[in-house]
Amino acid sequence: MKTHLQEIASHFALAGPVLKIDSLGEGFINDTFIVRTAGDAPDYILQRKNKTIFRDVPAMMENIRKVTEHIRRRVAAAGGDPEREAMTVVPTLDGKLCYLDSDGEYWAVTLFIDDTAAYNRADSPELARKGGEGIGKFQAQLADFTEPLAETIPGFHNIRHRFAQWDEALRRDAAGRVGELPEEIGWIEARRAEMLAFWSLVEDGIIPTRVTHNDTKINNILFDRQGEVLCAIDLDTVMNSTSLNDFGDAIRSYCNTGDEDDRDLARVGLSLEMFRAYTDGYLSQRARQLAPSEIDHLAFSARYITFEQVLRFLMDYIDGDTYYKIRYPEHNLVRTHAQYRLLESMEEHYPEMCRIVCDTAAKYR
Repeated sequence: MKTHLQEIASHFALAGPVLKIDSLGEGFINDTFIVRTAGDAPDYILQRKNKTIFRDVPAMMENIRKVTEHIRRRVAAAGGDPEREAMTVVPTLDGKLCYLDSDGEYWAVTLFIDDTAAYNRADSPELARKGGEGIGKFQAQLADFTEPLAETIPGFHNIRHRFAQWDEALRRDAAGRVGELPEEIGWIEARRAEMLAFWSLVEDGIIPTRVTHNDTKINNILFDRQGEVLCAIDLDTVMNSTSLNDFGDAIRSYCNTGDEDDRDLARVGLSLEMFRAYTDGYLSQRARQLAPSEIDHLAFSARYITFEQVLRFLMDYIDGDTYYKIRYPEHNLVRTHAQYRLLESMEEHYPEMCRIVCDTAAKYR
C-alpha cells in the first residue's frame, strides 16, 4: 500500500521529495493520508475521493478550486496569510485537479496547514461560538462569489427530493419493515406539509441561494494554537443552496445534549446555551449580509435539517440499511428515535430559539 501511495503522490506537483505517507484520521467518506516531505518543503494531504458518493470527482474538485482561490484572494486583500487561512489545491504534474489511477480511483492533494488545532466535538459555549464564527466567516468570504458550481450530490438537503425517495421506499418496503413502523412513519407524514412549505420559499427565491459548505460539524474548521478560526476545510460538498442549511446542520450537531444514536432518550435534547453561543458567533459574521427572510427562518432551519435526518435514518432502516454504516441490526432505528427526540426538543424550544436569533441579529446589524 505504501508503495502504491508513493506512486500516487509522484503524480502531483509537490515542492519536495516524499519521505513517508501515513494514514490520517478515520473519515467515513474519503481515505485520507498525510504526505511528509524532506527539508523545508511543506507537507500535504492526500485523499482518495469516494466516487460512489461523489459521482463527478473532477467537477467537485473544480468547485473546490474556484471557492478556495476566491477565499485566498479575499484573505490576501485583507492582509492575511492565504497559505494558512484557506485551503490550497495542489494540481497534478499535468495541471489537473485530481489523478485517476489504474483502478479507476480518484486522488487529490491539498497543502497541509501545520501548527493548528481541530476538535471532534464542541464541548463548551466558547467553542460553539467559535464554530459559528468559522462557518459565518466562510460564508461571508464567499458572499460576492458569482461563478457557477456543480451539484456534487444531487438533491442534497432538498426535502422535495427526499420525500420522493421516501415515498418510493415505503412503496418498495425492501426489508419488510414498513408494517412495524406506523408511529415513526406518522412522525414524518405529520410534518410533510410544513417542510415542503419551507423548501418552496427556497425554490421561489424568497430565501436566496448562496454558496454553502454543507457539512458544518466542528472538525471541519481549523483553529490556530490561540483558538482563533483559520479556515473551513473538507469542501467536497460545497455547492449552491440556502445558507440556512449550514446553520441548521451545525445546530443539529453542536447543540444536542446526547449522542446522535443515543439509546437513552432522556439524555437527548437541545441546549439553548449552546444554541445561543453558536448563533452569536455565526451572526457576528453574517447578520449584515443575510436577507430578512433568512433571519426569519434561521431557527426553523435547525428543525428542517433535523427532520431531514430523521427521515433519512428511518428510510435507510426501511430500505434494509443500505446507506449508513450500522453496528447492530436496529442501529438506524435507534438513530431515528434519538434524532426525533432532538427534533421534539427543538419544537418545544422554538419560540425561545426565534427570540435568540432576533436579539442576536439586532446586536450585529
